[in-house]
Amino acid sequence: MSNLLNVSPSPHVHGKETTVNLMKGVLIALAPAFVVTVLFFGYAAIIITGVAVLSCVIFEYLIQRFILRRENSVNDLSAVVTGVLLAFCLPTNIPLWLVVLGSLVAIGMGKMTFGGLGCNPFNPALVGRVFLFLSFPVQLTSWPKPKGFLTGYLDANTGATPLGIIKENYGELPVSEIMAMDQMPGYTDMFMGRMAGSLGEIGALALLIGMLYMLWKKIITWHIPVSIIGTVIVIAGGLWLVNPSENADPLFHLLTGGLLLGAIFMATDYVTSPMSSRGMIIYGIGIGLLTMVIRRYSAYPEGVQFAILIMNSVTPLINMYIKPKRFGEEVNNG
Repeated sequence: MSNLLNVSPSPHVHGKETTVNLMKGVLIALAPAFVVTVLFFGYAAIIITGVAVLSCVIFEYLIQRFILRRENSVNDLSAVVTGVLLAFCLPTNIPLWLVVLGSLVAIGMGKMTFGGLGCNPFNPALVGRVFLFLSFPVQLTSWPKPKGFLTGYLDANTGATPLGIIKENYGELPVSEIMAMDQMPGYTDMFMGRMAGSLGEIGALALLIGMLYMLWKKIITWHIPVSIIGTVIVIAGGLWLVNPSENADPLFHLLTGGLLLGAIFMATDYVTSPMSSRGMIIYGIGIGLLTMVIRRYSAYPEGVQFAILIMNSVTPLINMYIKPKRFGEEVNNG
């Protein structure tokens, strides 16, 4: 009787992936974009990213140690990923105390309030970014122009983003004339990262390299990024074909703003996105649709951040009504 076995219910599956390995993979995928932003924005990008990462790690440790009073999980690197993503949503000339405040909101309100990693309904980095954007709009809409690696923290010239230029001149000039303005970067510059914006808005090529790496390592699947990008292409393309004088072409929408950053690195967050493949596609279509509605018809030039947070709130409903087949479940063919 001493050799009794404790048997748990099936399925008995063990995976080699750990949270730490997944977070390392995401950080490696973000590395090309970080290199690009340092090359164009200088060491200011290193300062902003370093302060965001350090603040997120410290706040998560302090909250778990002194408020939740439980075993600390800082070593899982999720706070580091949150810090990098938050920094990628910010301009490089933002006051450092705002970076710290955004990190506190991201970790304290966006993550630890709900119980920590695995329990948060909203992407923590976007919670911090939206809080800063709504509370300090002037500081969050002052976009540095890329000047090179030696650019200092406070010596960057500022200008409007491509989406901002479109929004500022919409209704006064045809889009074709807006696109021909001197301050509007060309498509090559947009693709490589030579344009004003936040750290993660520039460098479409680097972001796509990161996506390919995560797909190769199976950190993410294609469903969410492809459905978001595809929806934006379809809607932007339709508007452009119907009235090209008032609407920018699909390529412009793909290469500007935080679309690629959001589609690849934020919307694909395991915790806040649906579990099933069909659910992911519906989720991605919703993000793409909301992004285009906000960009085209609201006062805000960008809509990705709001679109992802809105669809984060819909994720529980998607999971409830679109469930994957249970392990061992027989298919009823009628």
